[in-house]
Amino acid sequence: MTDQTTRRSFLKRSTEAAAITAAVSTLGGVHSLAAQNTETVNVGIIGCGGIMGLHVKGLVSRRENVSLAWLCDVDPRQMDKMSAHIKGFQSAMPKRAAKYEDVVADKNVDAVIIATPHHWHAPIALHAMAEGKDCYIEKPISHVYNEGHSIIKAAKKFGRVVQQGSQMRSSPVTAKASKLLEQGIIGEVKVARAWTAETRQVVKPVPDSTPPTGVDYDRWLGPAPKHAFNKYRFHATWRMFQDYGNGEIGDDGIHDLDMACWGLGVDTVPSQVTARGGRMLLHGHASEYPDNMNVTYEYPDGRLLIYENYPFTAYGLHGFDNGNVFYGTEGYMIFSRRGAFSVFLGPKNQSGPTEGKELRGQRGYAEHMADFLDGIRNRKLETRARPELAHRSCSLVHFGEIAFRTKGRLDFDHETEQFVDCDEANELLTKKYREPYTLPKVV
Repeated sequence: MTDQTTRRSFLKRSTEAAAITAAVSTLGGVHSLAAQNTETVNVGIIGCGGIMGLHVKGLVSRRENVSLAWLCDVDPRQMDKMSAHIKGFQSAMPKRAAKYEDVVADKNVDAVIIATPHHWHAPIALHAMAEGKDCYIEKPISHVYNEGHSIIKAAKKFGRVVQQGSQMRSSPVTAKASKLLEQGIIGEVKVARAWTAETRQVVKPVPDSTPPTGVDYDRWLGPAPKHAFNKYRFHATWRMFQDYGNGEIGDDGIHDLDMACWGLGVDTVPSQVTARGGRMLLHGHASEYPDNMNVTYEYPDGRLLIYENYPFTAYGLHGFDNGNVFYGTEGYMIFSRRGAFSVFLGPKNQSGPTEGKELRGQRGYAEHMADFLDGIRNRKLETRARPELAHRSCSLVHFGEIAFRTKGRLDFDHETEQFVDCDEANELLTKKYREPYTLPKVV
């Protein structure tokens, strides 16, 4: 690692830690920066299942100064569930739409929160930014690698605030750990490890069937290839299929990969990736993805990032089902997005600082949304999970998947933004989009 790289990583982490610390200390945390500007933000909710329930319930319970102007989903039942969380929060209930275009065309909407399946993230975000909307995009911001470049370009062109749903970037636990890392408590971090270790069950394939009444299934498919309706290619379990999701590494894995990038302090994408995986346990599973993956990424300066995914353990690793280890020259830090960290120093693993009882379990959801809302009100484009940072983390998802599906080991040329001597891999950096749901062009 060069002195210049070390200093750059130090300064980046130091600046981000200072911003988080300021946000969680001056006015009791969540509302500190947003409280400087009380302007109501008009928000469109796009994708009313899964994680969106947590976001909306959080906005409502904290009495955030937002107006939920629209609910958008291809399934009206999902909007019914979301409406139940909103009753009593505002005088008028949100408008409803099956088409996201109705939401982004509304001149009164300031921002959208996007929590659709992955294959819809970039098309909706790009269109929303072109219409002048700021975007909170659930992880990963991209379904394929090149979509990340488009989102970066659009955010710059249209001057939009963009936040990826990597909530641990905003946790007070992360701020405290960051200060320790920047002070060099474990020396220079040379290797970062990330894992997902959660038990999974076999989902047996079922025959295709008819979409539920009222569902606009063609729009649900959107840019994905035409396919008959199947209940496992729909709510929740769509993650098992390449047309819509990115497997385990792009679901839970992206959270831990993002924190591995943060802990390692990298400011580029890897130059080499090696991936292996297969069927270890879930034989007969409907998923198109392996039930385990082990991916190693090497960066241009020689630092390593390792991702491991296990479907067979309820005990987790180092006590956590999702976590990281940052290995430094003087010790190591165990870190988990469950809201904890521990430091171990020297050859005898002497115990060092932890997150402390006062911070234990804090996962940054409220602070992360507050950072986004503050960015909207004050036109602060440097959010904690801005597109450039999000793209680096998402690249690990895409590179791991591409290596697994092709040669197993790939070299990436940073100048050409292409894999070396592997046309098959380069084709997977992008994808075909089904008409008329094509990706908006950003010139």
